[in-house]
Amino acid sequence: MNIGEAARASGVTAKMIRYYESVDLLAPKARTESGYRVYGMEEVHALRFIRQARRLGFLVDDIRRLLALWHDRSRASAEVKAIAMEHVAELDQRIAELTQMRDTLRHLAAHCHGDDRPDCPIIERLADPEPVEQTGAA
Repeated sequence: MNIGEAARASGVTAKMIRYYESVDLLAPKARTESGYRVYGMEEVHALRFIRQARRLGFLVDDIRRLLALWHDRSRASAEVKAIAMEHVAELDQRIAELTQMRDTLRHLAAHCHGDDRPDCPIIERLADPEPVEQTGAA
């Protein structure tokens, strides 16, 4: 199948397929005499795997590691679990950072009059030369 058909079958856009090839998540495909890439079901399965991993927020390097483990039938599941747990820790950190950002913005918005006056703690905080600390307090 050509790249468009592989894209439809996998749920991944042709542009992303080309990107995955460029970062070595998917082996570059041989081309026909007319220059078209030819994909099979093995590539479609790999693209679906990549799509699912991206939906879970895995980065390209982790997906590369997971793909290698997926293809290695003698793998230890402990390796897969370790990658997943590293990702869970990263997600927990991001969630904590986002929660702090939300709390800071909520606090600033609660103290903004939102009227015709120009003074606003949101603008004042953004204009502050000191970095905004995500502590939840303004």
